[in-house]
Amino acid sequence: MSDTEATTTRAPNEPHPLRWTALGLLGLAQLMLILDITVVAIALPDMGVELDLDRAALTWVVSGYALTFGSLMLLGGRAADLFGAKRVVLAGLAVFTAASLAAGLATGAPLLLGARIAQGAGAAMLSPAALSVVVRLFDGDERNRALGIWSALGGGGAALGVLLGGLVTAGPGWAWVFFVNVPVGLLVLVSLARILPPLPRAATGSLDVPGAALVAAATGAFIYALIRAGDHGWPDALTIALVAFSAAAYAAFAAWQHRATAPLMDLRLLGRRPVVAGTFVIAVTTALMVGAFFLGSFYLQNHQGHGALMTGVLFVPVALVTMVSATAAGRVIGRLGARLLAGVALAVAAAGFLVPVLWSGTAAMVTGVSVAAAGLGALFVVAAATALSSVAPHEAGVASGIVGTFHEFGASVGAAVVSSAAAASIAVRTGVKAASGFDDAFLVATGVAALSAVIALWLIPSKNA
Repeated sequence: MSDTEATTTRAPNEPHPLRWTALGLLGLAQLMLILDITVVAIALPDMGVELDLDRAALTWVVSGYALTFGSLMLLGGRAADLFGAKRVVLAGLAVFTAASLAAGLATGAPLLLGARIAQGAGAAMLSPAALSVVVRLFDGDERNRALGIWSALGGGGAALGVLLGGLVTAGPGWAWVFFVNVPVGLLVLVSLARILPPLPRAATGSLDVPGAALVAAATGAFIYALIRAGDHGWPDALTIALVAFSAAAYAAFAAWQHRATAPLMDLRLLGRRPVVAGTFVIAVTTALMVGAFFLGSFYLQNHQGHGALMTGVLFVPVALVTMVSATAAGRVIGRLGARLLAGVALAVAAAGFLVPVLWSGTAAMVTGVSVAAAGLGALFVVAAATALSSVAPHEAGVASGIVGTFHEFGASVGAAVVSSAAAASIAVRTGVKAASGFDDAFLVATGVAALSAVIALWLIPSKNA
């Protein structure tokens, strides 16, 4: 049966009876994509020894996935609109699962890096298409609750990945950080194929290949520039050249969208205030979350002397608080409004980031990052609910792709900025110099959160707007 045919006799406006089950399965698939970043990061040392990988190859094991994931997200979202969200979800999940198997079986750098790029491509199809399905299956307050659950899994996944990465690497070995995706992916794939409704195609036309190539090149170059800035600094010549190329490619993409007969996206979508506000919030939130995770991990291991597994255990409260906060935000955002919730959440995050500056030690670090996570978890819901609030069904896929792209931008910016601010502390394991670098980085995070609170209160439309 094609995606344009109905499979049930339900009334057009009647909610799908298995929508919550579908949300759970889609959330599990999304969790795999998020976990795959931090789980793999913990396994890198063992991976490098067994496969004889140098530092550059190990860097690309992480960056290759992130680059492909981020640069193809908009294309994945548009494909969901054109070919049907269900089809793209299943195709992306199949690619990601097969690539995970290949990565686990890798005996050298070429196969491992190729598999990681394929994982990123599968993730870029799966993630925006899955969010598009969530937006179309739910409405009103139910949609806010569903986005809360979705955001809880995504926000908490990064912190849980540290613990799972340590457990898997210390147990069956690094290959199982990839192998574990295979049975889970197959189970979710079969289950979603059975229970997801067809969800008729939301748009017509053909895929804008030149536009997709331009935006993928622009996004990939910009994300790589941000990743490189973390290692080589912002004045680096190649970093500047990448940023310049990215700007030129984005300009060419915008010009092409005005000429193309079937453009990849309607650029007017980027002019809508809710979309602008939502993408701003998701970029800031992800930057702050990744920054806190990055700083906390180095502080606990390099400055406090904890091992990777203990660091993972210490991050469990961060993951739990993030999940609880996001779930709660999904239940109250309809009553409070996104603007007020964003202001409060960013103020809480700023307060949390101040704790490790005012007090030192493991307890202060875990407490401060956990408090910050309480605010950041709510912000993931604010971002998704705001950006998607004014989106029509035929725009759901590409809008989800925009949100996902800015998520990756934020992650790259956060890692680059805090690694620069705390460079001395990351290089020095003990002493006053080590502590002062972390203080500087957390003060930067505090300032960003406070300034973003002011911007969000101005930018996010009021509840009654």
